Amino acid sequence: MLKLSGVIITYNEEDKIETCLQSLVGIVDEIVVVDSLSTDHTKAICQKYNVTFIEQAFLGYVEQKNFALSKANYNHVVCLDADEYLSETLKQSILHLKSNWVHDGYIAKRFNYFCGQWIKHTTWYPDKKLRVFDKTKAQWGGLNPHDSVKFFNKDSKAALLKGDILHHTYQSYSEFNQRVEKFSSISAESNFKLGKKAPIYKIILNPTWAFIQSYIVKLGFLDGLNGFIISVQTANIRFLKYIKLRELIKKNS
Repeated sequence: MLKLSGVIITYNEEDKIETCLQSLVGIVDEIVVVDSLSTDHTKAICQKYNVTFIEQAFLGYVEQKNFALSKANYNHVVCLDADEYLSETLKQSILHLKSNWVHDGYIAKRFNYFCGQWIKHTTWYPDKKLRVFDKTKAQWGGLNPHDSVKFFNKDSKAALLKGDILHHTYQSYSEFNQRVEKFSSISAESNFKLGKKAPIYKIILNPTWAFIQSYIVKLGFLDGLNGFIISVQTANIRFLKYIKLRELIKKNS
């Protein structure tokens, strides 16, 4: 049977990290936590679970997660965020892989809990994520803060697992607003470094399509008020990203 490493990055996650760790116990053969110098009780909670706890100043989302990957002793990994945990069905799916690993990686659906409600529609579900993979064949990529696992070889194969990654997102609309503001700034800076542009047509069309896709195409209206709020903010983060990028270009021209 192959061995698995659970890999997590953290920063001030005392309210959520224990649930994450508990879901990995008995599923993976080691847990590696790379912490961005937390000031709360994250470290003490992690140490209760016999994890490899590494403190590293934050390098960026993609960079920090790849640093954490490099610290895993086993090539086959399960990557989670600190506010995520495995459903019982997904646990069994991953255990099955230990004696039946066939593909280069495996995808799981992420089920998001937002302001007291599990979101069953919008672009938030099924929200498929490649999180179980061979680290010799894939690593974290994408533009901060929207990181995702990318295969090195375009011919690599991934299969869908049964079960969900359960994700506790925002507990309040205020928290959601703050994260949209933060992530749009990081995204604008990442795009600016790549020399991307922010033409007016993108400022208008991309947010508009984001709302239509989330609320209408992906049936966000079936999730009630929260479905509407998520769809609006999905559009808003794109709008903010482009106007902030435009502002950066103007300041540096």
